[in-house]
Amino acid sequence: MESCLCLLLLCPLSLVMATGEDTKNYDDIDLVSFLRSILPGLPLRDEPFIINRNFEINSPKELEHPEVPSITQETKDKAVSQETNAPRGPVVITKGGRIKGTTVDKAHVFYGIPYADPPVGPNRWKPPRPASPWPGVYDASSPRAACMQACRGPITEECPRVVSEDCLYLNIFVPLDVDFSSPLRTPLPVMVWIHGGDFIAGSASKPLYDGRFISNFTHTVVVNMEYRLGAFGFLVSGKDPHTSPAGNYGILDQQSALLWVQQNIAAFGGDPNKVTIFGESAGAQSVSLHLMMESSRPLFKQAVLQSLPFSIPLKTRHEALKLGGDFAKHTNCTVSDIVCLLSLTPQAVLAAQMKTSSRMVNPFRFLEVFETWGPHIDGDLIKEQTVSAFQRGHWQKEKPMLLGTTSEEGVIFVYAFFNKPVSVLESTVYITAIFKQHSLQILHRYLPLYRRRSARAGTALGSKVWMYVFDHVVSDTRVWSGLTFCYHHVCHGAELPFLFDSAPVANFTLLPPEKLLSSQILCYWGSFAHTGDPSSQVQQTTFCQDQRLPVWPSYSDTSGWLVMNLTVGSHAQVGTRNHICDFWDQLDIYL
Repeated sequence: MESCLCLLLLCPLSLVMATGEDTKNYDDIDLVSFLRSILPGLPLRDEPFIINRNFEINSPKELEHPEVPSITQETKDKAVSQETNAPRGPVVITKGGRIKGTTVDKAHVFYGIPYADPPVGPNRWKPPRPASPWPGVYDASSPRAACMQACRGPITEECPRVVSEDCLYLNIFVPLDVDFSSPLRTPLPVMVWIHGGDFIAGSASKPLYDGRFISNFTHTVVVNMEYRLGAFGFLVSGKDPHTSPAGNYGILDQQSALLWVQQNIAAFGGDPNKVTIFGESAGAQSVSLHLMMESSRPLFKQAVLQSLPFSIPLKTRHEALKLGGDFAKHTNCTVSDIVCLLSLTPQAVLAAQMKTSSRMVNPFRFLEVFETWGPHIDGDLIKEQTVSAFQRGHWQKEKPMLLGTTSEEGVIFVYAFFNKPVSVLESTVYITAIFKQHSLQILHRYLPLYRRRSARAGTALGSKVWMYVFDHVVSDTRVWSGLTFCYHHVCHGAELPFLFDSAPVANFTLLPPEKLLSSQILCYWGSFAHTGDPSSQVQQTTFCQDQRLPVWPSYSDTSGWLVMNLTVGSHAQVGTRNHICDFWDQLDIYL
């Protein structure tokens, strides 16, 4: 029963189907206090916590001044050089001006290209504006600052060393065989990575996401983008966007970066008509939103969603306003005093954000604590919950989609929340509080898979969908990211070192069979970027000609709902949990 509880709390289902009751009159509730009020003595951690879904767990106490990396007010002017004696590197001409990159062992790299003007001063809580042109040559030989964030604890060394409000930059990786002195006969597909981190952490320049290897291996142009995080990207304090923060700025930043790619990527050898967006965790959540948003339709052709947290619902506007009100209280500003809010230092904004990060707006959405800050349903850019959109067909169904998860997604969250096993009685209390009239049925089942419900809905509407599960436990004796239990489980984000060839950064070494698995994953992702089919025979005879890839059938009822099991000895398999999926589908409590 312990595992049943953990999966029910952390699997893709719990939040959205909670009660349907009107919760508008509830005040902000602390999760730990709320659960203990149900059953005293529950073994819950006392400290509020923030989870970066890339194995970054912070447990900060409420601090007046949370520890943050060094803050810089970097601007692109500092990167503009008129020098002619600078080291040689590829130079391209974009709409904003000339850009000089650098050539390294695996790719040509252009770091820190501004895709929008700095969102600072009066532009702090405003939609991104196109980047202003620059004179001379822009030096893109080193990364720029990450967006504002803070983290503490054992993984502090993994956090960005330099952060800034001036952070709307992107990195571009181009295969080594691209010759910038002559135009390509055939432009290359483009893969745009959106990083995860609960919308409060992460960076495009994080070593775990180094795009050099993917670019060179798959012969694609890879783009990594920064976007505003936390309160800087998602604060909502009023209804009038002209006089108060209106939220969803981080998603608008992503949209602005995708538009920049459409307008400029050809200068780097990329094909703007062959753009694949891909992301993990909050990055996958962002990808799903772009699939739902009509304004994003012309900006990409297809999508890869890795470990999409379907279970975490977007906040309603009312809930976002309540969070904004709590934020304002910690700043000594009122929600309507935009002058006061804009005068706050970046440290003060971050401190107030940290103090609200353990609060719940809706007590019937337990998992809301895992994503306090993030996108909300504003009725304009985002019109409904992700799950509802996918099941009702309110998304860009003509676009191929690759969708998957790791085999033990919830383990990392269980360890972050519970400090010892949970009893059968406690399990019953939790399940009853969440599922109400369905509790007796659900106590006999566990692990509903929203992803399959959404995949089935998509295929029923004629969409091309491929499903996978990453199911390989690292065999090295070392443990990556300092989380010892992830050695024994296939945790959330476990596929990333295999996809980006960044195992050394994650503190482990791939053994020969695992290197083969890494190559296979890259072949599938690369083939999808080139052709819209992860196991296209065309691509198996080009950059993956030495790989004997198992055929990855699309997900459909005619194939028995085949899923690709990515492990040492990858193979397609009929969904082993279909009976459980059918159980949850029949309850009809998704919407």
